[in-house]
Amino acid sequence: MLKVGITGGIGSGKSTVCRMFGVLGIPVFSSDDEGKRLLADDPDVRSALIRVFGETVFVDGVLDRRALGALVFNDREALDRLNAIVHPAVRRAFAHWAEQQDAPYVINEAAILVETGANKQLDHLVVVAAPEQQRIAWVMRRDGVTEEQVRARMRNQTDDAARRAVADSVVVNDGKAMVIPQVLAVHQLLLRKARS
Repeated sequence: MLKVGITGGIGSGKSTVCRMFGVLGIPVFSSDDEGKRLLADDPDVRSALIRVFGETVFVDGVLDRRALGALVFNDREALDRLNAIVHPAVRRAFAHWAEQQDAPYVINEAAILVETGANKQLDHLVVVAAPEQQRIAWVMRRDGVTEEQVRARMRNQTDDAARRAVADSVVVNDGKAMVIPQVLAVHQLLLRKARS
């Protein structure tokens, strides 16, 4: 079974593209959702968080996401330590989940597949690309945040040029190009690849 990654910068529309693949019957694993679940529920992840960041990141046994976020938001080393805890656990969860699926290919949707090098463990990488200003406006509306807050999040991600450089397929979501035909074309390509 082919393992396909779908990634893109914040606000690029990767979740919308993944829903389209879901409509086509392709199972989609959200690494971001799984990461949140593991942070909240996994005892090994919990122990590692306490070891690295201290008990203060938990309140009454529940992860205080704001406290953790405050520790890692502007501290690259702290963010790297957090990622070193969460990303291997997410990769293991994806591998286990993929084994349970019955489809020609499966999708791993993740915001930072390229940044973590996880794309190298996949058979095909799809990048969803959208203009920066469009992405900023959309995330500001979606999350009720300022432009500077969106730009701060973007600084923790690589740029579209770097993602495109390692992409096997690109879906352009610029408000002009029709996305559905692009998704259908990638789907057909992946079905052929899965059969070969």
